[in-house]
Amino acid sequence: MTQQLIAPKSQISAQPEEKLQLCWVNIIFFGAFHVIALSAPWFFSWSALGVAIFFHWLTGSIGICLAYHRILTHRSLEVPKWLERILVTCGALALQGGPIFWVAGHNLHHAHTEDNDKDPYSAKKGFLWSHMGWLMYKQDKYFDYDQYKKNAPRVDRDPYYRWLNSNFIPLQIALGLALYALGGWSWVVYGIFVRAVTLWHCTWCVNSATHFWGYKNFECEDGSLNLWWVGIIAYGEGWHNNHHFNPRVAKAGQRWWEIDVTWWVIQVLQVLGLAKKVVS
Repeated sequence: MTQQLIAPKSQISAQPEEKLQLCWVNIIFFGAFHVIALSAPWFFSWSALGVAIFFHWLTGSIGICLAYHRILTHRSLEVPKWLERILVTCGALALQGGPIFWVAGHNLHHAHTEDNDKDPYSAKKGFLWSHMGWLMYKQDKYFDYDQYKKNAPRVDRDPYYRWLNSNFIPLQIALGLALYALGGWSWVVYGIFVRAVTLWHCTWCVNSATHFWGYKNFECEDGSLNLWWVGIIAYGEGWHNNHHFNPRVAKAGQRWWEIDVTWWVIQVLQVLGLAKKVVS
């Protein structure tokens, strides 16, 4: 195992190589969420902040990192089906798309890393493109269900996951109504908008920052790097070079200082007898 410091790439451009049409639905959706999140100081309460932190962890570490990523995409461990569906539902609440969409895109990323035509968030198209720009353009091969489902056939076979894939927005609305009933607008602003926006950027940094800055533990030809602060804010996903070297391994952090909060959850599930066939 070698460690090598990597300097930032010199070219950071947000422009895709091919001419694409803007997706105004996505632009308005993400823009509105960011604007509402910026209103957070006028809705602040300590309980609302606690709600945001809790759902950031529940939907981020449990939903995205554990369920969508390590269970559904890479099959790094197995849990009982009833528990898997609960965890995947937490992933759907993260507002990062349904499970079929998310797994399909991530499968393409690993199969064609930094290929401008096949990797949805190729870093070779620039930092802003890999961070969030790829979401702002019409690209049927990544966003049309009939096209992307073929890249996640195992997940697509599950009728409940197909339902989640189509209904993650109504599910978010139901959560918003519940938060409003329990804590009013402050809980909605923090529990939905602040949480979603901050989690988006934490996840997007895995696609962007960890392909521009960091160090290598392993020699990979795909530009993946380990970046300590992304490892922290993205619940262990920032150890991206480790992950790309062996995507099926359940533990992302390989050195003692590479903190992987999601791995701690997996260890708890193992102690409880709920996690089996954990790939190490």
